[in-house]
Amino acid sequence: MNNQSKNEYMLIFRNTDWHKGLSPEEMQQVAGQWMAWFKGLMEQGKAVAGNPLQPEGKIVSGKNGRVVADGPFAESKEAIGGYFLLQVNTLDEAVAIAKDCPGLPYGAKVEVRPVREQCPLSAELQGEPQLAHATA
Repeated sequence: MNNQSKNEYMLIFRNTDWHKGLSPEEMQQVAGQWMAWFKGLMEQGKAVAGNPLQPEGKIVSGKNGRVVADGPFAESKEAIGGYFLLQVNTLDEAVAIAKDCPGLPYGAKVEVRPVREQCPLSAELQGEPQLAHATA
């Protein structure tokens, strides 16, 4: 069974400090390019959603979520700065869109990931009773 959702792909933007070293005017120009890029994708029906993320948040871990720490860590160049949710035909099309990211020349990185229709563990769990029932 193919667990990929209805041709949805997530663009995950990494390197939250890509704008370091740019003048305020350059930052404004690149920010305008990002907005125009996203708006164009929305108008074409290729972007379903997208938002920047706040730099601060919390990391929840441990059994029953007992450990709550500040995060993500600002010193990480791989921190996620935002995302777009695309609805396009192929992974290649999503990659082509990612290559147009206005932040790439400044050190931004774009991770392109297919969205799954369901958690792979739930598919495995659903399959186990059927296999047990079929052999009984």
